[in-house]
Amino acid sequence: MSGQGKIREIKENKKQYLDLLLMADEQEDMIERYLGRGTMYVLDDNGVKAECVVTDEGDGILEVKNLAVAPGSRNMGYGRQMLRFLEDTYRENFDILQVGTGDSPLTVPFYEKCGFKRSHIVKDFFTEHYDHPICEGGCRLRDMVYLRKDLSGGKRYE
Repeated sequence: MSGQGKIREIKENKKQYLDLLLMADEQEDMIERYLGRGTMYVLDDNGVKAECVVTDEGDGILEVKNLAVAPGSRNMGYGRQMLRFLEDTYRENFDILQVGTGDSPLTVPFYEKCGFKRSHIVKDFFTEHYDHPICEGGCRLRDMVYLRKDLSGGKRYE
């Protein structure tokens, strides 16, 4: 694993990271739906290695809308570091950390290894909301899989 990077919030000019945002969500108008209302973080370790956007979805749920690690910096722990940062930062104010992702052999196992559990599925999300086929890991994505992690230590959510 590489050295631990420094994570900072981005409050202005979030679109300067559009290339990285598009790695996790490849349609710009979909990113625009949450970027303005989301809180954005970047992880810098001698250059930006990862970014993340989270939104308050109400009812104690914080949702990861976008998490991307730059090519050449993957499998070095930056994605995990970003998720740990979110857990530590938001544990006092949110019960659940949630992520919606394609049912991909690349992303679902990553979140499961980070302690997320499958919650629910939104059928045909990718085929209905994107203007082109979305493929990952050799699979065409159709359904959005939601995974959740309890931030309350089991006290408020089962």
